[in-house]
Amino acid sequence: MTKSKMSALFLVAMFVGVPTMIGCDREISKETKVRTSPDGSTKVEEKKTVEKPDGSIETKEKKTVDNK
Repeated sequence: MTKSKMSALFLVAMFVGVPTMIGCDREISKETKVRTSPDGSTKVEEKKTVEKPDGSIETKEKKTVDNK
């Protein structure tokens, strides 16, 4: 095999094979709440539940506050 063919084969394996073996998280549910207080600040709460490639379930929470 020539060097250029091996390089091309390696690149294809890297972009196709590795993500297939690792897998991706599958989103099960996503909930977003936006609250605005009288002083003008905004609070955003996001709760996301995902299933990992190994079958385990994980819940991620993210809270942000925007003070104006």
